[in-house]
Amino acid sequence: MKRVYNFSAGPAVLPEEVLKEAQEEMMNYRGCGMSVMEMSHRSAMFKEIIDEAEADLRELMGIPDNYKVLFLQGGAALHFATIPMNLMKNGVADYIVTGQWAKKAYVEAQKYGKVNKIATSEDKTFSYIPDCSDLPVSEDADYVYICQNNTIYGTTYHTLPNTKGKTLVADVSSCFLAGPIDVEKYGVIYGGVQKNIGPAGVQIVIIREDLLRDDLPAYVPTMLNLKVQADNGSMYNTPPCYGIYICGKVFKWIKSIGGLEAMQKRNEEKAAILYDYLDNNSMFRGTVVKKDRSLMNVPFIIGDKDLEAKFVSEAKAAGFENLKGHRTVGGMRASIYNAMPIEGVKALVEFMKKFEKENAANPG
Repeated sequence: MKRVYNFSAGPAVLPEEVLKEAQEEMMNYRGCGMSVMEMSHRSAMFKEIIDEAEADLRELMGIPDNYKVLFLQGGAALHFATIPMNLMKNGVADYIVTGQWAKKAYVEAQKYGKVNKIATSEDKTFSYIPDCSDLPVSEDADYVYICQNNTIYGTTYHTLPNTKGKTLVADVSSCFLAGPIDVEKYGVIYGGVQKNIGPAGVQIVIIREDLLRDDLPAYVPTMLNLKVQADNGSMYNTPPCYGIYICGKVFKWIKSIGGLEAMQKRNEEKAAILYDYLDNNSMFRGTVVKKDRSLMNVPFIIGDKDLEAKFVSEAKAAGFENLKGHRTVGGMRASIYNAMPIEGVKALVEFMKKFEKENAANPG
């Protein structure tokens, strides 16, 4: 059966090269007589897998030596609690709320200290990124928190907030490895891998060493103590071994195509094809302020719910999966992560042109 073009927001499309390699190694990894799925996490062979994955990620992102890289479990949402538990020394944090996940993180953090919402785009259904050049950052804030790319609403920070010297924490789940970033501008970078890197079940945490603490409150579970996780090399307990193995293959795939600079160029080309069509047709329109558009997640609407339902249905029949938009935005959403080939975006646009022509008598 022919593979579909999968526009899911996550779990999402993976590189075919990676899937084929994993398929070939499924029963017998490098002659060891077993699958990575069956392998002890304490074995020399798995240590080689996780060490190589970390080394490749460090190379790709240019991660300095004074940052720890952790491969953990629980999904990014677990970090809504882990971050304040580990970083709140003064018991104060500032949050910029630009979407559902930042909002959930903001609400969760309130269980552990005083949390200030210093900017938000809730007034216009999170369709833009607020001006973050001169925010009322709290003098005693332990950190400033953002969700860097908003999966549901299709916005992203093209310029990082001015945190006025305070530690920046970023959930990068849906833009992880989409292009180069300056790691040293952040105290913590974290995200679930299921959108842009690997299968669901792994979260990667990149944290500056000075933020790891021995003096955490007694209520912090050992599993959520990031210093314990770092001291144990992500192996305080059994890590998500197979997911880490796939992540490692994706890191090598990105390296093989030229690294993060080349990946960003590819992503910009893909996004331009879809946005150019959205800006120059009579039926579909984007929902995001142009300057804040994401390269990863592209929501769009027609304005007629019946026609939108018809579009999603006919698109599915034509081999374009998971285009229905999130319920809070409606319409459609195309997630065009790293592994989505440019041919998939071109094919989607051709389908949209065909749909527009066939339904021109009933435009939104």
